[in-house]
Amino acid sequence: MRYAIQVNGAPGTSRAPDHACQFIKAAIGKGHEVTLVFFYYDGVLNGLTPDAQGGSTPHRGTAWSKLAACYDLDLVLCVSAAERRGWNPKDPGGAGLLPGFRVGGLGQWVDACARAERCLVFAA
Repeated sequence: MRYAIQVNGAPGTSRAPDHACQFIKAAIGKGHEVTLVFFYYDGVLNGLTPDAQGGSTPHRGTAWSKLAACYDLDLVLCVSAAERRGWNPKDPGGAGLLPGFRVGGLGQWVDACARAERCLVFAA
């Protein structure tokens, strides 16, 4: 089965990112495919470095970066949500993003849902 996953919860204040990670590991372990992990609302904070967030929020680690490297996941931060939370698109070379993350738009989420058999949202 092909899944598209959306994560809306921030690290440290929501269990949504942890639950999404656990689901992805279990799904891939059972032979399923995760075509996209899309971070929206406060979920984008999972992929921004502390300095991109204004330096005031301690980051909870790089579990998503490790997961992406291990399973070759496509981790996409909503560009508008990331900008509203301090990320500057003019930073050279994707500065402010943790390894394994890239920015994109809602169109990518819609496209992933159209290609997936199941779309799951891990809300805040």
